[in-house]
Amino acid sequence: MRILKKLLWAIVSLIIVLAILAFVAKYLLSPTYSGEQALPNLKEQVEVYYDDYGIPHIYAEHLEDAYRSLGYVHAQDRLWQMELLRRIGAGKLSAIFGEELVDTDKFFLALGINEASEKTVAQLDVNSPMVKLSQAYLEGVNHFMEVGPTPIEFYLTGIEKRPFTLKDVYNTMGYMAFSFAMAHKTDPLLTNIKNKLGPEYLIDLEMDVDSTYTLIKNYNPIPKDTLGNQIASMVHKVLQPLPLPQFEGSNSWVLAPQKTKNGQVIFANDPHIGFAQPSVWFEAHVTTPNYEKYGYHLAGVPFPLLGHDRKLAYGMTMFENDDIDFYYEEVKEDDSTLYKTPNGWKEFEVVSKTIEVKNGEDVPFTYKKTDHGPILNGIIDVVGGERPIAMSWIYTKMENKVMDALYGITQAQNLSEFQAALPNIHAPGLNLMYGDAAGNIAWFASAQLYKMPENTHTKLILDGSSGKHEPLEYLDFSENPKAINPPWNYVYSANNQPDSIAGILYPGYYLPENRAKRIVELLESKDEWNREEVEEMLLDEVSDVNTEIVAALSKYMDVSQLDATEIKKLDKINAWQGGSGIDSIAPTIYHRWIYAFLKNTFEDELGPEMFQQLLSTHLSKRMIAPMAKKEKSIWFDDVHTSDTVETKTNRVNHAFKMAINSLKADLGNDPRKWTWGKVHTLEHEHPIGKVKALRRFLNVGPFPMSATREVINNMAFQYNETGRYPVTSGPSTRRVIDFSDVENSTSILPTGQSGNPFSKHYKDQAEMFNKGEYRKMMMNREEIITFRKSLLTLRPVN
Repeated sequence: MRILKKLLWAIVSLIIVLAILAFVAKYLLSPTYSGEQALPNLKEQVEVYYDDYGIPHIYAEHLEDAYRSLGYVHAQDRLWQMELLRRIGAGKLSAIFGEELVDTDKFFLALGINEASEKTVAQLDVNSPMVKLSQAYLEGVNHFMEVGPTPIEFYLTGIEKRPFTLKDVYNTMGYMAFSFAMAHKTDPLLTNIKNKLGPEYLIDLEMDVDSTYTLIKNYNPIPKDTLGNQIASMVHKVLQPLPLPQFEGSNSWVLAPQKTKNGQVIFANDPHIGFAQPSVWFEAHVTTPNYEKYGYHLAGVPFPLLGHDRKLAYGMTMFENDDIDFYYEEVKEDDSTLYKTPNGWKEFEVVSKTIEVKNGEDVPFTYKKTDHGPILNGIIDVVGGERPIAMSWIYTKMENKVMDALYGITQAQNLSEFQAALPNIHAPGLNLMYGDAAGNIAWFASAQLYKMPENTHTKLILDGSSGKHEPLEYLDFSENPKAINPPWNYVYSANNQPDSIAGILYPGYYLPENRAKRIVELLESKDEWNREEVEEMLLDEVSDVNTEIVAALSKYMDVSQLDATEIKKLDKINAWQGGSGIDSIAPTIYHRWIYAFLKNTFEDELGPEMFQQLLSTHLSKRMIAPMAKKEKSIWFDDVHTSDTVETKTNRVNHAFKMAINSLKADLGNDPRKWTWGKVHTLEHEHPIGKVKALRRFLNVGPFPMSATREVINNMAFQYNETGRYPVTSGPSTRRVIDFSDVENSTSILPTGQSGNPFSKHYKDQAEMFNKGEYRKMMMNREEIITFRKSLLTLRPVN
């Protein structure tokens, strides 16, 4: 009995000690939202009011003081996220996560983001307003690193803090630019399909743009080989373990006064980005006597990519233009140091790097470069072969003025000033959306576009030695697609194909028309929109295209081959209206059927690996509806059967039976239990949340989720063999700005404002986000002061 009592007392004592340690850790490591803090180089005192959701409202007399303060408060909530983002382009993830990230580091080093950032920073005018504000922001970040608590992730990973520099800002922007691109997933794969199966197999893959789709209309009132598969496999391998989300898509629309009940512009935007914890955006409201902006910031970037004030609002979606080209290079037979160019033989540039690896030895890394870009062969083991492939990326090939563009956008006071900043965006390709209190609305496709020679297909690997597949000309920004105050009284973007650019349908990796078609259908159906109705539209989860696909496939179903249960399920899905609620059964059946249809149609020719690569591209989404409608396709025949030629009817019926059987096996024989929320879930994963012991502490979720992919409330996922669809990306925020009542404009974040797990704002918006609720973006100073939760005063050192 004594031994038992001692054991119980020991357990109780241990629990008490752990509780005390947890309390002390939370007290010492939590962000400080109140009190006073000295901040070097401040000219005058700055007041930072925090609202109910931890959003800082910064009031300063001088703009540099405001940005210096912004850097400080941004760092105290997102320092760990800043650290990870700056490491990607510099190839420094292995130093945190070990050898698993070595191939990822090699790939990003070869892209040349770090070198491009160094070159850009060396050429900056240190006296320009953009640089001065950026440096002030970084001073605030670095001062927090000196005096503030170190985030727990630094202790868990054992890395040291080091000051942030302008190069880190540009490296973060470089990662953002690359994550917008799709060519690296698509071009090598299509080339390999062509080489393996023949060009006729490319016809039904929807690799070309289609003028019959829902296009974004222009309106300007002013006159005016197996190696390919190895590359695709490499890209999939190096991007999969990235501990941070990638940019995926987005919706935005802006309604002119003629379309709104109150006669003022209403602006809506929900950028689609990979879900992770912390969430992507950090909100901050910055005010001086001559400046105000309520903005959404990337970690480590001083200027907001999304924002609004009382005069104007702006946001963005991905343009999805083609800004990466791949080239086969020809090596001289008797001298492997030389490659062929239109002007003769030229020596490869050889670049040597060293990658630091946690708990391992440093890894030396050498790669070659041509005039086109880095040679991808040899970067990781999966890419071998003697035929070199170079990657040409416009982001690293041209002068980088993206930060100048962001500065210009944030300083713009009207439409003309906003438009004047956009030509500085050469990459990534962005759809910039605009609305203002004067009643103007606009959409601009911002990127450096270029024309290629006729008959050059940029979605295939090109010949790099002949000079016949080089850009003919770079288009002036005035030729980019745009719509300024169009007579139909709205502008929108859903990553879909824009109308003609300089006389051509510009090549790209556009998403299917599903969201665009729904947006146009809803906006055209009525006028007199108000803010609440626009908020509701951002939550729309209906897909008319999905129901059209069901109708097209059902025409090929042979009911005589189905049992009673299967007939009931076919009837149920044919009666489906396209919604995807958590308790719905139809979307579960639909997505199992579509996956089985794609698998039966394409995997026999491609093999499992290439089939999975195809599913990771936008092409796989674009081709579902056309393949559902086509009566004949070369893909419908099963190449494994020599005595028969399979038809679409064979494929569709077999796929439906596969879907029903898999649902029975996974979810049971009772169809009432095949609910969408069981297979469609969302977990916001922290980069260290994969460690089982830390998952519940760092991750947020999982939650059953409604909606589906390619609806307005886009909860995206990738098809897989398991039939479970964890959400990978979706709305990174939902924002609605109503210029008839701008101080009551609304937004929401997927989890919370803070990236610090000890903060009360780490996940305090997650439940609201899941329910489709919004919160107010406060702008009225008197209201903010009256209802503030806390005040942090930043004062000059002296």
